[in-house]
Amino acid sequence: MNLPQIPALPIANALTIDVEDYFQVSAFAPHIARSEWNTRECRVERNIHCVLQMLADHNTKATFFTLGWIAERYPQLVRDIVEQGHELASHGYGHERASDQTEDAFFADVQLAKIILEDLSGAEVRGYRAPSFSIGKRNLWAFDCLARAGYSYSSSVYPIKHDHYGMPDSPRFAYEVRPGLIEIPITTLRVMKRNLPSSGGGYFRLLPYALSRWMLGRVNSTDRESGVFYFHPWEIDTEQPRVAGISSKTRFRHYVNIHRMEGRLNRLLGDFKWGRMDHVFLDKLAQPAATIAVA
Repeated sequence: MNLPQIPALPIANALTIDVEDYFQVSAFAPHIARSEWNTRECRVERNIHCVLQMLADHNTKATFFTLGWIAERYPQLVRDIVEQGHELASHGYGHERASDQTEDAFFADVQLAKIILEDLSGAEVRGYRAPSFSIGKRNLWAFDCLARAGYSYSSSVYPIKHDHYGMPDSPRFAYEVRPGLIEIPITTLRVMKRNLPSSGGGYFRLLPYALSRWMLGRVNSTDRESGVFYFHPWEIDTEQPRVAGISSKTRFRHYVNIHRMEGRLNRLLGDFKWGRMDHVFLDKLAQPAATIAVA
Protein backbone atom coordinates (compact mmCIF):
# COMPACT_ATOMS: atom_id res chain seq x y z
CA MET A 1 0.00 0.00 0.00
CA ASN A 2 1.33 3.43 -0.92
CA LEU A 3 0.67 5.80 1.90
CA PRO A 4 0.45 9.52 1.18
CA GLN A 5 3.61 11.39 2.12
CA ILE A 6 3.28 13.82 4.97
CA PRO A 7 5.11 17.08 4.27
CA ALA A 8 7.96 17.78 6.65
CA LEU A 9 7.13 20.39 9.25
CA PRO A 10 9.07 23.63 8.86
CA ILE A 11 12.19 23.83 11.00
CA ALA A 12 11.94 26.40 13.78
CA ASN A 13 14.65 29.05 13.83
CA ALA A 14 15.67 31.09 16.85
CA LEU A 15 14.89 34.82 16.72
CA THR A 16 17.19 36.88 18.95
CA ILE A 17 17.46 40.56 19.85
CA ASP A 18 20.59 42.11 21.35
CA VAL A 19 19.16 44.70 23.74
CA GLU A 20 21.49 47.69 23.67
CA ASP A 21 21.14 51.32 22.69
CA TYR A 22 22.67 53.03 19.66
CA PHE A 23 25.40 54.78 21.69
CA GLN A 24 26.63 51.47 23.15
CA VAL A 25 27.65 49.98 19.80
CA SER A 26 31.27 48.80 19.93
CA ALA A 27 32.20 50.71 16.78
CA PHE A 28 31.19 53.96 18.50
CA ALA A 29 33.38 53.34 21.57
CA PRO A 30 36.22 55.61 20.33
CA HIS A 31 33.70 58.44 19.93
CA ILE A 32 31.37 58.01 22.92
CA ALA A 33 32.94 57.51 26.33
CA ARG A 34 31.16 55.29 28.84
CA SER A 35 31.04 58.28 31.16
CA GLU A 36 28.72 59.92 28.60
CA TRP A 37 26.19 57.10 28.45
CA ASN A 38 23.98 58.57 31.16
CA THR A 39 23.85 61.89 29.32
CA ARG A 40 22.76 60.43 25.98
CA GLU A 41 19.17 60.22 24.80
CA CYS A 42 18.04 56.64 25.44
CA ARG A 43 15.91 55.10 22.70
CA VAL A 44 15.95 51.46 23.75
CA GLU A 45 12.66 51.46 25.69
CA ARG A 46 10.67 52.85 22.78
CA ASN A 47 12.42 50.53 20.31
CA ILE A 48 11.92 47.37 22.35
CA HIS A 49 8.22 48.12 22.74
CA CYS A 50 8.02 48.41 18.93
CA VAL A 51 9.76 45.04 18.64
CA LEU A 52 7.42 43.45 21.20
CA GLN A 53 4.40 44.71 19.25
CA MET A 54 5.83 43.34 16.01
CA LEU A 55 6.35 39.93 17.62
CA ALA A 56 2.83 39.97 19.07
CA ASP A 57 1.42 40.77 15.63
CA HIS A 58 3.13 37.65 14.26
CA ASN A 59 2.42 35.48 17.31
CA THR A 60 6.19 34.93 17.63
CA LYS A 61 8.39 34.38 20.67
CA ALA A 62 12.04 35.39 20.79
CA THR A 63 15.12 35.63 23.01
CA PHE A 64 16.28 39.03 24.25
CA PHE A 65 20.01 39.16 25.09
CA THR A 66 19.90 42.12 27.44
CA LEU A 67 22.58 44.31 29.01
CA GLY A 68 22.57 44.54 32.79
CA TRP A 69 23.14 48.29 32.38
CA ILE A 70 19.87 48.57 30.45
CA ALA A 71 17.96 46.34 32.87
CA GLU A 72 18.97 48.45 35.87
CA ARG A 73 17.60 51.59 34.24
CA TYR A 74 14.50 50.03 32.69
CA PRO A 75 13.42 47.22 35.05
CA GLN A 76 9.85 47.21 33.74
CA LEU A 77 11.21 46.56 30.26
CA VAL A 78 12.73 43.21 31.27
CA ARG A 79 9.53 42.33 33.11
CA ASP A 80 7.52 43.13 29.97
CA ILE A 81 9.77 40.83 27.95
CA VAL A 82 9.22 37.93 30.34
CA GLU A 83 5.52 38.59 30.91
CA GLN A 84 4.91 38.43 27.16
CA GLY A 85 6.41 34.95 26.98
CA HIS A 86 9.86 35.71 25.63
CA GLU A 87 13.18 34.43 26.92
CA LEU A 88 15.38 36.85 28.84
CA ALA A 89 19.09 36.18 28.37
CA SER A 90 22.33 38.01 29.17
CA HIS A 91 24.43 40.28 26.98
CA GLY A 92 26.80 41.02 29.85
CA TYR A 93 26.60 44.10 32.03
CA GLY A 94 28.27 46.99 30.23
CA HIS A 95 28.79 45.85 26.63
CA GLU A 96 32.51 45.29 27.00
CA ARG A 97 34.02 42.86 24.55
CA ALA A 98 35.07 39.62 26.17
CA SER A 99 38.35 39.86 24.25
CA ASP A 100 39.11 43.21 25.94
CA GLN A 101 38.68 41.89 29.49
CA THR A 102 40.77 39.79 31.83
CA GLU A 103 39.36 36.45 32.89
CA ASP A 104 38.46 37.78 36.35
CA ALA A 105 36.82 40.90 34.96
CA PHE A 106 34.82 38.88 32.44
CA PHE A 107 33.55 36.49 35.10
CA ALA A 108 32.51 39.40 37.31
CA ASP A 109 30.68 41.00 34.36
CA VAL A 110 28.69 37.92 33.30
CA GLN A 111 27.90 36.95 36.89
CA LEU A 112 26.66 40.46 37.75
CA ALA A 113 24.50 40.63 34.62
CA LYS A 114 22.89 37.28 35.39
CA ILE A 115 22.11 38.30 38.98
CA ILE A 116 20.60 41.65 37.92
CA LEU A 117 18.45 40.17 35.15
CA GLU A 118 17.14 37.34 37.36
CA ASP A 119 16.45 39.61 40.33
CA LEU A 120 14.54 42.16 38.24
CA SER A 121 12.58 39.70 36.13
CA GLY A 122 12.05 36.76 38.48
CA ALA A 123 13.03 34.45 35.59
CA GLU A 124 16.00 32.13 35.23
CA VAL A 125 18.64 33.38 32.80
CA ARG A 126 20.19 30.45 30.94
CA GLY A 127 21.80 32.08 27.91
CA TYR A 128 24.59 34.55 27.18
CA ARG A 129 25.85 36.35 24.09
CA ALA A 130 29.17 38.18 24.07
CA PRO A 131 29.14 41.75 22.72
CA SER A 132 30.43 41.77 19.15
CA PHE A 133 30.71 37.96 19.21
CA SER A 134 33.99 38.47 21.05
CA ILE A 135 34.78 34.91 22.13
CA GLY A 136 37.50 33.45 19.93
CA LYS A 137 40.61 31.31 19.97
CA ARG A 138 42.51 33.74 22.19
CA ASN A 139 39.98 33.78 25.04
CA LEU A 140 38.42 30.33 25.17
CA TRP A 141 38.67 30.65 28.95
CA ALA A 142 35.46 32.68 28.63
CA PHE A 143 33.53 29.43 28.32
CA ASP A 144 34.92 28.29 31.68
CA CYS A 145 33.66 31.53 33.20
CA LEU A 146 30.19 31.09 31.71
CA ALA A 147 29.93 27.54 33.01
CA ARG A 148 31.09 28.67 36.44
CA ALA A 149 28.54 31.50 36.45
CA GLY A 150 25.73 29.00 35.85
CA TYR A 151 24.82 29.59 32.20
CA SER A 152 23.45 26.68 30.16
CA TYR A 153 24.32 28.01 26.71
CA SER A 154 26.25 30.67 24.87
CA SER A 155 25.65 32.18 21.44
CA SER A 156 28.90 34.09 21.18
CA VAL A 157 30.86 32.60 18.28
CA TYR A 158 30.42 33.71 14.68
CA PRO A 159 32.17 31.18 12.43
CA ILE A 160 33.15 33.70 9.75
CA LYS A 161 36.17 35.84 8.95
CA HIS A 162 35.54 39.47 9.93
CA ASP A 163 37.77 42.42 10.77
CA HIS A 164 36.31 42.74 14.30
CA TYR A 165 35.38 39.18 15.25
CA GLY A 166 34.94 35.63 14.02
CA MET A 167 36.27 32.09 14.34
CA PRO A 168 35.82 30.62 10.84
CA ASP A 169 37.20 27.19 11.72
CA SER A 170 34.79 26.60 14.60
CA PRO A 171 31.72 24.31 14.27
CA ARG A 172 28.76 25.81 12.42
CA PHE A 173 26.09 24.24 14.61
CA ALA A 174 25.41 23.66 18.31
CA TYR A 175 28.00 21.72 20.29
CA GLU A 176 28.95 21.15 23.91
CA VAL A 177 31.88 23.46 24.51
CA ARG A 178 32.20 22.69 28.23
CA PRO A 179 30.41 20.11 30.40
CA GLY A 180 26.87 21.45 30.78
CA LEU A 181 27.49 24.44 28.48
CA ILE A 182 26.34 24.48 24.83
CA GLU A 183 27.70 26.93 22.28
CA ILE A 184 25.09 27.81 19.63
CA PRO A 185 26.97 29.70 16.91
CA ILE A 186 25.53 32.44 14.75
CA THR A 187 24.22 30.87 11.54
CA THR A 188 26.31 30.63 8.39
CA LEU A 189 25.83 28.99 5.00
CA ARG A 190 28.70 26.84 3.72
CA VAL A 191 29.54 27.70 0.09
CA MET A 192 32.78 26.83 -1.75
CA LYS A 193 34.61 25.92 1.49
CA ARG A 194 33.68 29.26 3.01
CA ASN A 195 31.11 30.25 5.62
CA LEU A 196 28.80 33.04 4.50
CA PRO A 197 26.94 35.15 7.09
CA SER A 198 23.23 34.38 6.93
CA SER A 199 21.83 35.39 10.27
CA GLY A 200 21.00 39.06 10.48
CA GLY A 201 22.63 42.25 11.71
CA GLY A 202 24.26 44.55 9.20
CA TYR A 203 24.40 41.84 6.55
CA PHE A 204 20.61 41.57 6.62
CA ARG A 205 20.29 45.31 6.03
CA LEU A 206 22.96 45.35 3.31
CA LEU A 207 22.03 42.29 1.24
CA PRO A 208 18.83 42.00 -0.82
CA TYR A 209 16.08 40.44 1.27
CA ALA A 210 15.61 37.60 -1.23
CA LEU A 211 19.24 36.55 -0.79
CA SER A 212 19.01 36.55 3.02
CA ARG A 213 15.81 34.51 2.84
CA TRP A 214 17.42 32.04 0.41
CA MET A 215 20.48 31.52 2.63
CA LEU A 216 18.47 30.82 5.77
CA GLY A 217 16.15 28.58 3.77
CA ARG A 218 19.15 26.59 2.53
CA VAL A 219 20.36 26.02 6.09
CA ASN A 220 16.90 24.68 6.97
CA SER A 221 16.44 22.56 3.84
CA THR A 222 19.97 21.33 3.09
CA ASP A 223 21.65 21.20 6.49
CA ARG A 224 18.33 20.41 8.19
CA GLU A 225 19.37 22.68 11.03
CA SER A 226 17.73 25.52 12.91
CA GLY A 227 19.16 28.95 12.26
CA VAL A 228 19.95 31.77 14.70
CA PHE A 229 18.89 35.23 13.53
CA TYR A 230 19.81 38.41 15.40
CA PHE A 231 19.19 42.13 15.24
CA HIS A 232 19.40 45.20 17.49
CA PRO A 233 16.54 47.49 18.53
CA TRP A 234 18.38 50.54 17.17
CA GLU A 235 18.28 48.95 13.69
CA ILE A 236 14.58 49.83 13.34
CA ASP A 237 15.03 53.38 14.67
CA THR A 238 15.29 55.85 11.80
CA GLU A 239 15.13 58.82 14.18
CA GLN A 240 18.09 57.87 16.39
CA PRO A 241 20.62 60.69 16.92
CA ARG A 242 23.46 60.63 14.39
CA VAL A 243 26.92 60.18 15.89
CA ALA A 244 29.44 62.74 14.63
CA GLY A 245 33.08 62.14 13.79
CA ILE A 246 32.81 58.48 12.82
CA SER A 247 34.55 57.03 9.76
CA SER A 248 32.70 56.53 6.51
CA LYS A 249 33.04 52.75 6.96
CA THR A 250 31.47 52.84 10.42
CA ARG A 251 28.74 55.22 9.23
CA PHE A 252 27.87 52.89 6.34
CA ARG A 253 27.79 49.78 8.52
CA HIS A 254 25.60 51.35 11.17
CA TYR A 255 23.09 53.27 9.09
CA VAL A 256 22.79 51.38 5.80
CA ASN A 257 19.14 50.55 4.99
CA ILE A 258 17.84 51.23 8.49
CA HIS A 259 14.71 52.64 6.86
CA ARG A 260 14.07 49.21 5.29
CA MET A 261 14.76 47.10 8.38
CA GLU A 262 11.30 47.00 9.97
CA GLY A 263 9.63 46.00 6.71
CA ARG A 264 12.19 43.27 6.12
CA LEU A 265 11.72 41.91 9.62
CA ASN A 266 7.97 41.70 9.10
CA ARG A 267 8.55 39.71 5.91
CA LEU A 268 11.04 37.44 7.66
CA LEU A 269 8.64 36.70 10.50
CA GLY A 270 6.05 35.62 7.96
CA ASP A 271 8.40 33.57 5.78
CA PHE A 272 9.87 31.29 8.49
CA LYS A 273 8.92 29.55 11.71
CA TRP A 274 10.47 31.17 14.81
CA GLY A 275 10.95 30.54 18.50
CA ARG A 276 13.07 31.24 21.57
CA MET A 277 16.65 30.00 21.82
CA ASP A 278 15.92 27.76 24.79
CA HIS A 279 12.89 26.19 23.11
CA VAL A 280 14.51 25.74 19.69
CA PHE A 281 17.82 24.35 20.94
CA LEU A 282 17.88 23.31 24.59
CA ASP A 283 14.52 21.55 24.51
CA LYS A 284 15.52 19.70 21.33
CA LEU A 285 18.91 18.69 22.72
CA ALA A 286 17.28 17.41 25.89
CA GLN A 287 15.31 14.82 23.91
CA PRO A 288 16.86 11.32 24.04
CA ALA A 289 17.11 10.97 20.27
CA ALA A 290 18.69 14.35 19.71
CA THR A 291 22.26 14.70 18.56
CA ILE A 292 24.50 17.72 18.43
CA ALA A 293 25.94 18.66 15.04
CA VAL A 294 29.65 19.49 15.04
CA ALA A 295 30.36 20.16 11.38
